[in-house]
Amino acid sequence: MYLLIPAAGMGKRMGSERNKLLLNLLGKPLLSWTLLAAETAQKIEWIGIIGQPYDFPEFKNILENISLNKPVELISGGETRQQSVYNGLQALPKEAENVLIHDGARCLVTPNLFDRCAEELLNCQGLIAAIPVKDTIKIVDSKQFIKDTPKRSNLWAAQTPQGFDVNLLKESHEKGYQMGWQVTDDAALFEKCQLPVKIVQGEETNLKVTTPVDLAIAEFILKQRLTQ
Repeated sequence: MYLLIPAAGMGKRMGSERNKLLLNLLGKPLLSWTLLAAETAQKIEWIGIIGQPYDFPEFKNILENISLNKPVELISGGETRQQSVYNGLQALPKEAENVLIHDGARCLVTPNLFDRCAEELLNCQGLIAAIPVKDTIKIVDSKQFIKDTPKRSNLWAAQTPQGFDVNLLKESHEKGYQMGWQVTDDAALFEKCQLPVKIVQGEETNLKVTTPVDLAIAEFILKQRLTQ
C-alpha cells in the first residue's frame, strides 16, 4: 500500500509561525511519530511526504534521525491541502493502484489502523476512518440561531487515513479543479462525483493536533502508551 502524508500546513492555531509538524512531542517532532507508525504498519510499503520545499531540510533531518526502512519521497505541496494531495497523486509510482492519505498532524495513529484501512481498501473504491459522534450536533444560521438538530446515530466524525482507488481519486481531483470545488478532505471530492465512500472504525485517540490543548492531550496519550 502507498501512503501520502500531507505536511505542508502552518501552525497558526497552535500559535506558531512554523510548520506545526516540526513542533516537539516527547522529544521528537510530531511528524516523526506519524512516520514511525507508518514504518511499523505491515501493509505500508512506500511513503510520500507532501510539504513546502523550505521545510525539506528539516524533514530530511527527521528521516535521518528515525532511520526508516521503507522508501520515502518528499513532494512539493500546493497552497491548499487539496492542491497538495493533487501533487502527491501525480508523484505516486506508476504501479500504485490504491493509496492511503493521512494527515501528518494525526500523529497518534496506530499501525493497526493503517493496516485495517489498507486491508479494507482491497474491497471498496474509497473509505475513511471515522468515529461515531458523541455530542449532540446543532445546525445554526448566520446569526447563531439553531435551525436543526440532526439525528446523532447518523453522524460520524471523519478522521484519516482515507483510502481510494488511485485512478478514481485522480479523476475526482481533475473534476474538482474544473468545477471549482473547494473541499477539506478527499472523501468530499469522491462524494461530489457520486462515488461510494465506506466508513472504517477509527480510533478515539487519533486526534488531529491543531491547538496547544491538543498537543497537551497528545503528550498525555503518548506517555500512557509508552509506559504500557
